[in-house]
Amino acid sequence: MKLIFSPLHFFKSRLSLVLILSAACYSCGGEQEENTKWYKGNLHTHSYWSDGDEFPEVIMSWYKEKGYHFVALSDHNIFAEGEKWITLREDSIYQAGFQNYLQEYGEDWVEYTEDEEGLTKVKLKTFEEYTPLFEEDERFLMMPAEEISDGYDGKPLHLNITNLEKLITPQGGESIVEVLQNNINAVLDQRKATGKPMMVHINHPNFRWAISLEDMVRLKGERFFEVYNGHPQVNNLGDSSRLGYEEMWDFINIAYLEKGQPLLLGLATDDAHNYHRKGATFSNAGRGWVMVKTDSLQPGALIDALEAGDFYASTGVQLDQVGFENNKLQISATPKAGVSYTLEFIGCKEGEKETRILSTVQGNTAEFEVEEDILFVRCKVTSSEAQENPVENMQNQHAWTQPVRPD
Repeated sequence: MKLIFSPLHFFKSRLSLVLILSAACYSCGGEQEENTKWYKGNLHTHSYWSDGDEFPEVIMSWYKEKGYHFVALSDHNIFAEGEKWITLREDSIYQAGFQNYLQEYGEDWVEYTEDEEGLTKVKLKTFEEYTPLFEEDERFLMMPAEEISDGYDGKPLHLNITNLEKLITPQGGESIVEVLQNNINAVLDQRKATGKPMMVHINHPNFRWAISLEDMVRLKGERFFEVYNGHPQVNNLGDSSRLGYEEMWDFINIAYLEKGQPLLLGLATDDAHNYHRKGATFSNAGRGWVMVKTDSLQPGALIDALEAGDFYASTGVQLDQVGFENNKLQISATPKAGVSYTLEFIGCKEGEKETRILSTVQGNTAEFEVEEDILFVRCKVTSSEAQENPVENMQNQHAWTQPVRPD
């Protein structure tokens, strides 16, 4: 799969190196394919370090027990370092949660006290302290992360950094695009300065209707956004007058190709904040994730694979195969008794200004030939199986593969 770069853009852009290294493509079989496997991960979730309502250790234990391989705990404008105390809410749910935490980890681990009003204060463990409890070679990886929470004119503008080296404070700016771009540049600058693999992605554009299609199109150096976010207030589906994330994704990529920019890739995240109450009005864990195909559970390998498009986003559907070779996109969903699948190949042809469904297959396996007149195509897999604990009107399980282009 190739992307065509404008020479003027190439030489003038401060991000040209990033554009070269991050052209999206799927692995094309052979020995590399044989040495890879799927890793499940969540790149957006929260803890007591910001506005989540659970201790990091409890959260990491949950993800590991549920079969995740990597997690980026991305609290707002803070990294889990230094000293931070929280005051427990008096609600019995949180008091009981603390007692469970205390029982699980013990008095030697948990540092807490009571203030003059009888409220319990607990010292949070740092990333450096709790990481050794969970990390395990080829089994579980914790990636240092932050949600940069900036804003403009009352609109929340949030981006996640995964595998950060040091905290980045919100950069500000004089417009929505400038705020976003300044923060993207800060991440890319840190990546370049440190040589450490890291990535930045745009979070939930429709949260409070903050980021429009026009804003997204004007960005440079942004490779990822959330095509699905499990928070109940982020408007994944848009409304009668505003685009949902899938439609936005396609229009952005049409515009990016016209400008010679790499394709934007779609993530699914749960954006969990609530771990004690469950339901459609709470932002719970386990709603969205990515499945990344690479050769090792290491930050560099994961980020390289993500930037290459070797992953899919899911709210429950599991794929056995996502392959693109000889201009044929091959998709296979894991068969399940009593479950049916619909595979929609969605793309845009040259000369057209919007995407459409190019082929629909009822079944768990399909192949689609990406002809030369197709700008890009992606596959959306819909399962007849209901998603556990859904938000909005997204009742069924889905998976989204990344857009590909003909060679």
